[in-house]
Amino acid sequence: MKAAAVLCEGAPVAPNIDVVEWEAVEPQPHEVLVKTEASSLNHLDLWVGIGMPGLNLTYPRISGSDGCGIVEAIGSDVDSDLIGKRVLLNAAVSQHNNQPFIPDDIRMIGEHDNGANAEYFTAPCENVIEVGDVDAVTSSAFGLTHLTAWRMLKTKANLQRGQTVLITGIGGGVALAALNICNYFDCTTIVTSRHEWKLERAKELGATHCVLDEGEDWSRSVRGLTEKQGVHICVDSIGGPVHLPCIKSLARGGVLVTCGCTAGPAPKTDLARIFWNQLSVMGSTMGDMDEFAGVLELLRNGVTPVIDSVFPFTEAQEAFARLESGEQFGKIVIDWSSLH
Repeated sequence: MKAAAVLCEGAPVAPNIDVVEWEAVEPQPHEVLVKTEASSLNHLDLWVGIGMPGLNLTYPRISGSDGCGIVEAIGSDVDSDLIGKRVLLNAAVSQHNNQPFIPDDIRMIGEHDNGANAEYFTAPCENVIEVGDVDAVTSSAFGLTHLTAWRMLKTKANLQRGQTVLITGIGGGVALAALNICNYFDCTTIVTSRHEWKLERAKELGATHCVLDEGEDWSRSVRGLTEKQGVHICVDSIGGPVHLPCIKSLARGGVLVTCGCTAGPAPKTDLARIFWNQLSVMGSTMGDMDEFAGVLELLRNGVTPVIDSVFPFTEAQEAFARLESGEQFGKIVIDWSSLH
């Protein structure tokens, strides 16, 4: 089969991507074999390419934690009704530790194991869900980011209709997914970006207010947009330099939820503000299948992801280069349909 393989670790990542012949994969008893129609890229693909510290990944390998396609074969323990169905991947495979009060670990398809950036991929049957007639490119661009944003907003922060939400770094996949979800629940949104053009695009997509991040503390601007009350929830995946402005932008009892730290993991914070204002700072990663089913109701109700660009699989290296440039607005999709 064809695969957009990461040949070796190192940065920049794109030069190390090549479409190669890969040994055909077969489903294990509890797995499905999916003929990939579309896969989409996430920042995780770059981390896999750079080399994840502590994971001891071997190369070449196949990344890709977003994939949509048709079930072609099944393992011996899987219901045959799935054959021929279009399914969407939830790459977070739960590793049950059976310890009270301790969250289950997650093993990621496309990180720990080979992923969806290939002609075929395998996954546990419980980690795919039918999407019916929804377009494969659209579905592949929806999955991981909307699941991540759904868990952050609904499960962790308990988002309520009409609340005010701050979303940092608009243009990234999770940030745009969060905007989609907030729009669905009629929330007031404040988005930030270092680029005026991204703020303009966000306005077109329904963002209520936009704040230009010029490298200074923009929390006063955010509070000014909320009559000095602050926001109920902040969704952040940047970390580093924007953490403290996020904390200072929260209303009393507000919640900061983080799913990443692309600008650094060791920010300056304000503990006094956190305890005096009874703020919550929460971490969030991916989501389970119940959450996946919940957010996919939005897809079925017409909520669509923002797609930056679609590349044929033969141009996978260019797709990675686009992601690595940081200039994208929305998801970057790799189209595998010409192989079938």
